[in-house]
Amino acid sequence: MQIQEKAPHATPFEWIGGEEKVRALVDRFYDLMDLEPGYDALRGTHGSTLDNARQRLFWFLCGWLGGPQYYTDRFGHPRLRARHLPFSIGIRERDQWLACMDQAMGEVGVDEALRARLRTSFFQTADWMRNVGG
Repeated sequence: MQIQEKAPHATPFEWIGGEEKVRALVDRFYDLMDLEPGYDALRGTHGSTLDNARQRLFWFLCGWLGGPQYYTDRFGHPRLRARHLPFSIGIRERDQWLACMDQAMGEVGVDEALRARLRTSFFQTADWMRNVGG
């Protein structure tokens, strides 16, 4: 008797659970940013409303994870660093972004193996976004 293993997920987008799960992750991320005092520096970089950032991160993450390319279809190449240069991003903001995203991933139930992989990718990207010391 042979035991068949479940086929691996084709993309992280599929692994995370598609658009519904990406939307839940993004919503929880911005809800936490708005609610938790420990994310105050991060929240301070986002202006008075989070609606635009919330939608754009959803679009971006869908494509970045291997799903629909909503962001690039609308805006072209993400040019992440260039788009974030107007905002002061240092180690504190980077670390708060990473902690907030990790908390959101945990709270919405992202698979632990995927969560570990995403932590690494998010760190590399967030660290590259820094544009001020400290």
